[in-house]
Amino acid sequence: MAGIFTLVLLAAAILLGLWFNRDRVQWVPYEIATKLSVPGLNPQASVRYRGLDVGRVDKIVFDPSAPGQILVRISVKPDTPITQSTYATLGYQGVTGIAYVQLDDDGSKPVRVISSKDQIARISLRPSLFDNLQTRGLAILEQTEALTKRFNTLLDPQNQQKMLAAFSDVSRAATAIETIPKRLEPVLATLPALTREAQKTLTSVSVLSRDASQLTNNLNMFTTRLQAPGGPVQALTTSAERLGSVANQFELDVIPLAHDAQSTLRGVNRTLESFNQRPQSILFGTGTAEPGPGENGFTVPK
Repeated sequence: MAGIFTLVLLAAAILLGLWFNRDRVQWVPYEIATKLSVPGLNPQASVRYRGLDVGRVDKIVFDPSAPGQILVRISVKPDTPITQSTYATLGYQGVTGIAYVQLDDDGSKPVRVISSKDQIARISLRPSLFDNLQTRGLAILEQTEALTKRFNTLLDPQNQQKMLAAFSDVSRAATAIETIPKRLEPVLATLPALTREAQKTLTSVSVLSRDASQLTNNLNMFTTRLQAPGGPVQALTTSAERLGSVANQFELDVIPLAHDAQSTLRGVNRTLESFNQRPQSILFGTGTAEPGPGENGFTVPK
């Protein structure tokens, strides 16, 4: 009876422990399909969504339908926001090298993904920092090698001589620059005198500017007086108008008299010419002129 009681008590303890330790969470299955390597990832590894534990890794197998592809079956809590833009990466815990699945979302497609045991949804696996370093390590090594070769070329004896010559040129230039302040000291000594002369010149220019301004004001006053009503300009204009009227009257009165005098002078000239040709006309008169061609009594001389 004691043995039977002990066995029953042991069985009850085992069943009670199993009952308390049973998993009451309804996990949602998902698959991660990738052709990348998954070093350090084992079943029962943690699944985290932005640092929060949301599930575990169930199993890791090869995909029979795609050679070289690995399927990672995970189970997450139902309230985990898995969307079409959710992706997975591998994270590593400290220096132990134990990997875990890190889920994240870039927010490009915020549509919830439904998954079940009959139709398991897939999540893409992006390269982790370690994968990127491994992929780009060869390119980094090649660039490092090229940079080393350039340093070796830069430090060869011929280039060393050129750099030493350049340093010597820089040293000579620095020495020449040191002598510049000494050469500038006489010029700097004359600057106060030049400043005083410049100040005097500016004073003279200021006085000249005031005189020019006063002259301009006087000219403006003189111009205003000339153009004022009843001023010299208006009087000159009135005189010019009167002179024009006198010239017009002179043209109307004097020019006809000049024409008459000219006609009288022509008659006097004809009389004097006739007297010179026939002086006897004073005593006997001018007589009758002989008819000319085309007149009555004209005869052709024989």
